Amino acid sequence: MTTQLDTTFAALGDPTRRAILAMLLEDDMAVTDVAEPFEMSLAAISKHLLILSRAGLISQEKRGRVKWCKLEPDAMRDASIWMQGFGQFEAVNLDAFERFLKEELDD
Repeated sequence: MTTQLDTTFAALGDPTRRAILAMLLEDDMAVTDVAEPFEMSLAAISKHLLILSRAGLISQEKRGRVKWCKLEPDAMRDASIWMQGFGQFEAVNLDAFERFLKEELDD
């Protein structure tokens, strides 16, 4: 489980990846739509998506010629359980997580 936690926290450590997760809280998105708000190449966004996929935080599937990204809501369960062990954190509530990400991104 430690390796998976390391992968999850490493993926969450980047602000671009956290922004992508916040976007995917709304709905599944095509890769090109995910890339649109960022000032970076599609290749750079694809690398971020690969890291999120490897961490199990998102899944990707091809629908026709378009690659779609979907948030995997249970993916942070182990990280949440691990944080609960410190007694000062509660389980990750995705609604609260979304609000947190929106506040962080607005700043």
